[in-house]
Amino acid sequence: MKRSAANTEHAASAVTRALTMHARYRGKIATIPKVPLRDAAELSIWYTPGVAEPCRAIAADAEAAFSYTNRANTIAIVSDGSRVLGLGDIGPEAGLPVMEGKALLFKLFGGVDAVPLCIRTREPDDIVRAVELIEPSFGGINLEDIAQPKCFSVLDEARRRVSIPVWHDDQQGSATAALAALLAAVEVTGKSIDRVRIVLFGVGAANVATYRLLKAYGLDPKAIIACDSKGILGPGRTDIEQQQRVYGDKWRICLESNGDRRTGGPAAAFVGADVCIAFSRPGPGVILPEWVGAMAPNAAVFAAANPIPEIFPEAAFNAGARIVATGRSDFPNQLNNSLVFPGLFRGVLDVRAKTISDRMAIAAAEELIAAARQKGLAADRLLPAMDDWMVAIRIAGAVGAAAVEEGLARNASSRSELEKLATVAISNSRACLEELVRAGLIASDAI
Repeated sequence: MKRSAANTEHAASAVTRALTMHARYRGKIATIPKVPLRDAAELSIWYTPGVAEPCRAIAADAEAAFSYTNRANTIAIVSDGSRVLGLGDIGPEAGLPVMEGKALLFKLFGGVDAVPLCIRTREPDDIVRAVELIEPSFGGINLEDIAQPKCFSVLDEARRRVSIPVWHDDQQGSATAALAALLAAVEVTGKSIDRVRIVLFGVGAANVATYRLLKAYGLDPKAIIACDSKGILGPGRTDIEQQQRVYGDKWRICLESNGDRRTGGPAAAFVGADVCIAFSRPGPGVILPEWVGAMAPNAAVFAAANPIPEIFPEAAFNAGARIVATGRSDFPNQLNNSLVFPGLFRGVLDVRAKTISDRMAIAAAEELIAAARQKGLAADRLLPAMDDWMVAIRIAGAVGAAAVEEGLARNASSRSELEKLATVAISNSRACLEELVRAGLIASDAI
């Protein structure tokens, strides 16, 4: 009882602090100049009459916008607020703090200028059309917190209709981090990636994308069992079959996965599984200890729901799991897409990639493992720490190089060149913030 009261008091204090700090700073991001403007002569360069010259150059060749403006380093974070992590359908205004937070991470861990754009629509076609309309101002699009199933069609259609990279972080970023954790867990436990059996617990945006990426990596779908709130997915799921026009990806999973043709609920899905990848709903108590106990020896459980994992690490360990990862920073093995998107977009922008392919996402996942391996891969150290910004430099180089190899890059830079560009962009962004704090232009006394 005392521990429960202390936890409640701590949670209340955290809520108060979060509200106080957000109100104090009135958000987390601002726009600042990147050129000197000290006198009328410089003003005449950056605005009239000098600004007419780059305008004329871009009018003659629209691609010149990437040279004469900040478009090459700017992305839009587009959301309708219909599926905000841990909060649900809260709308565009309420989703804005999350998008600002995302922009902050993009800048400090990727050197990328990101603009939050929360739009008031629930129609997939409207979201795609919004992306299409704003394309001339941006070098890439990060879709965020859009509910399923429309998130799938929005991503696919937006990628088809614009010539800049479009990425849905809740899908692709989560899947990339999950693949990295999976490969690391297999290496730690000494198992073979070709022989592991995997449970995908929850079949929303993140795990549908994880399924896609696992297939792209070469894993056999028949060794994967997916389980949603109504039970195991398979050809007998007539409820999904009847809605296959809306839930096409789920029906595809029904047909391709579950080679044993298991039926029933989670208890049946977990039996003999080597790894559970859970992106479902906040717990605890969503994944039961007895399910974990039925998994194979040296099992790994990725309970990635936020803010509370589907099962707490202690409970999973006590049930027999050897490895546990969550989405939280206060437990070992934080599995979070924030490990991926800043560096990935850094590399994508620097090579001016035409799209973001599965191979590029796999390159990011493999680089995450390489970075973790360098510091000592272990059961409680599957992935790098989220605040290690040097990892983003490595990911930028790996992703950009993969784009070049696939013929998807407009700028064919080498990996070493890309890492140098990333180092400058990220270190400059961080130095700028530190200087503003040092000068007292950003107050730090309240933090």
